[in-house]
Amino acid sequence: MLIIVGILFTMGMVFGGYVIAGGKMAPILKALPIEGMIIGGAGVGSYLVCNSSSVAKKGMKGLGHAFKGSKWKAEDYKDLLCLMFLLTKLIKSKGVIALEPHIEEPHESKIFNNFPKVSADHHVTDFICDYLRMTTMNFDDPHQVEDVLLKDLEKHHHEESEGAHALSVLGESFPALGIVAAVLGIVKTMGSIDQPVEVLGAMIGGALVGTFLGILISYTVASPVAVKLQQVVDEEGHFFNVIKDIIVSHLHGNAPQISVEIGRKSVPSGMQPSFYELDEAVNELPNDLLT
Repeated sequence: MLIIVGILFTMGMVFGGYVIAGGKMAPILKALPIEGMIIGGAGVGSYLVCNSSSVAKKGMKGLGHAFKGSKWKAEDYKDLLCLMFLLTKLIKSKGVIALEPHIEEPHESKIFNNFPKVSADHHVTDFICDYLRMTTMNFDDPHQVEDVLLKDLEKHHHEESEGAHALSVLGESFPALGIVAAVLGIVKTMGSIDQPVEVLGAMIGGALVGTFLGILISYTVASPVAVKLQQVVDEEGHFFNVIKDIIVSHLHGNAPQISVEIGRKSVPSGMQPSFYELDEAVNELPNDLLT
């Protein structure tokens, strides 16, 4: 929503200032369809040329993601902490054998199903289950597990950032594509050099719309959206970091309450529940989830 407000505000200030200064919109509106076709078409074509199909899809899907923002809210972080508390407490109280049904069939687990939004995200669920499963296979050295977790998170973050990077490169190309459109307009003007001055002036003005449009799209729409998408990717990456910190703390032998408190410290400040909020949420969990 904030992106839309920002774009509308920018366009209002740019074109509003132009009109207030005495500029006329007619030449811009007349040239806009053709110049937009050249710049937009060249941009889409170059985007497809420089990206694989998977990266191109990530970029296009990322546009909607940037507008929606991060999917994880403060309540979701609280649910994640409660989920990890229950899983680590189950291991501590009943052993890894009691954990196996929950990590092998998480969609049938009472623990996972008590937190529907978290369990509905298969990336998060798989991440939790994969690394807790390692503890059932005696891969429980906290330092080794942490190294593997960090490499996995780095790979995941790199892959999730590919769409934002692709959109950023596209945004940087729009000024040059605007020049391409402007040069074509000048070529067209030179072919009509015998026309009256007012005709040539209109043609040159139309050509300059290409340069203007390329710069405007780049610095007020495409590049800012790419930056926003990268911010969303970074924000959602914090969710996995919380899981990592809790698992590593658990492998160091800490009690579930301590591990979850360490995880709480990893939650972004704006979404971090207080110690007492988390304690209250844990105490309100159904008693039959570990039976």
